[in-house]
Amino acid sequence: MSFFGGSSASSTDASGLTPEQRKQQIMQQVRTELALANAQELINKIGDNCFTKCITKPSTKLDSSEETCLAKCMDRYMDAWNIVSRAYVTRIQREVPNDMTGL
Repeated sequence: MSFFGGSSASSTDASGLTPEQRKQQIMQQVRTELALANAQELINKIGDNCFTKCITKPSTKLDSSEETCLAKCMDRYMDAWNIVSRAYVTRIQREVPNDMTGL
């Protein structure tokens, strides 16, 4: 029995998960929430930056040059975001040991 009244690390909680399974489940939920937050940030930044760059005279319709500019701006922004994201993930994977059982 642990100090807080629970049983050993191999026991399960009310959902039938072991502490390690529960930890993995929580970590996956955090990763999912971070991915969603990153996607929302990307969309907001694309909207802000590309609108500022491409829409010089706001009106009810986009002209063809504005449409072209927006498409190219969004493509470039997505490409840059993907490059930075891959580099970041690679760096994190190198720096964080695969087995974090000591946590």
